[in-house]
Amino acid sequence: MKREYYLILIIFLLVVIYIFIPKDTLKKEDKSKIEEEKRAVFISYIELGNNLRGKSSEEMKRTINDMLDNVKNFGFNMIILQVRSFSDAIYKSSIYPSSRSVVNTEGDDLPFDILDYFVKKAHNKNLELHAWINPYRISNDTDISVISKDNPAYSMLNSTNIEVTDNGIYYNPASNKVETLILEGIEEIIKNYDVDGIHFDDYFYPKSDDIDKREYEKSLKDNNLTLQQFRLNTISSLIKKTYKLIKSYDKSILFGISPDGNIDNNYNSNYVDTRLFCTEKGYLDYIMPQVYYGFFNSTKPFEDTVKSWNNLITNNIELIPALAFYKTGNVDDYAKDGSNEWIEYNNIIAREVMLSRELSNYSGFAIFRYDSLFGNNLTETSFLERENLKNILS
Repeated sequence: MKREYYLILIIFLLVVIYIFIPKDTLKKEDKSKIEEEKRAVFISYIELGNNLRGKSSEEMKRTINDMLDNVKNFGFNMIILQVRSFSDAIYKSSIYPSSRSVVNTEGDDLPFDILDYFVKKAHNKNLELHAWINPYRISNDTDISVISKDNPAYSMLNSTNIEVTDNGIYYNPASNKVETLILEGIEEIIKNYDVDGIHFDDYFYPKSDDIDKREYEKSLKDNNLTLQQFRLNTISSLIKKTYKLIKSYDKSILFGISPDGNIDNNYNSNYVDTRLFCTEKGYLDYIMPQVYYGFFNSTKPFEDTVKSWNNLITNNIELIPALAFYKTGNVDDYAKDGSNEWIEYNNIIAREVMLSRELSNYSGFAIFRYDSLFGNNLTETSFLERENLKNILS
């Protein structure tokens, strides 16, 4: 009888403790980590075209304000704004013409300095703004008539500095003239705009066998590098010089890239030496791999892939996985057995954030992209995904 009495007493005390002792499911260090995490959303040239082009200056400004309000109110603290997508600019540049994402014809007068407006309004809302640049892409198609005479690419047409490929028109990454042009463009931004960072996406080496043929053959006089190693060195040179340029001007400005989520693809196809950047100093402040996979992806399941990225980092750069909100509610043909995952589940993104928070090098996450989250064409699944994500950011 006494044993039963003591057992009841113990149970009663445990219940009292559970009710009256404050419950905190997160350790203090975990709370701090979440409170400080980067919560980024990409605003691409597509969003700029969909939301801004064709409107009056005042309408454009109101739209920008609304976009930033949406970002802030959702719980984000950082935007990655595509300021130069096709050898052009959404800002007042002495190097590049105005962008077709915000004007009707490349080179038309900008209605106002859109980057300047974005930066000031973002900072008023305590949002970081990272200027997103596509360094090599000139056009998505092969029509050279869309390139204005004000574009630095125009004077390089029919030279080895540019190649028209099946997928569009691109600068030659191995050209010294091109590298100088890109660096000058970055310097123009960091000197004239109070940006918090410079960001490169995953478009590095164009899909071409011959774009850098002359430079590669010339290099063979001094070394025996394979074409792959030559191209890896070419991209690494630009990354290192960009980092050095930014830090020489202002150490607080961050530099990051958003490479393919497949580590091997970066090395073998895009010629981006992410292994080097994640182990040696002097290249990046953060890496934002496009881990655009679900948990049931047969080839690259999310958990294994994001952990591989985390394990790759041995220097002090930060890991900020980019997540594929644009896939929500859609079939993922590349996922094989997991092709219907984004239709059958509505909490994938939230679960990916929660899992990533456990990684040792984790510093935040990014969502690709604005319209998939705040656009007018969300599916029911996408809407529920958005609500589940918002719940873990509250």
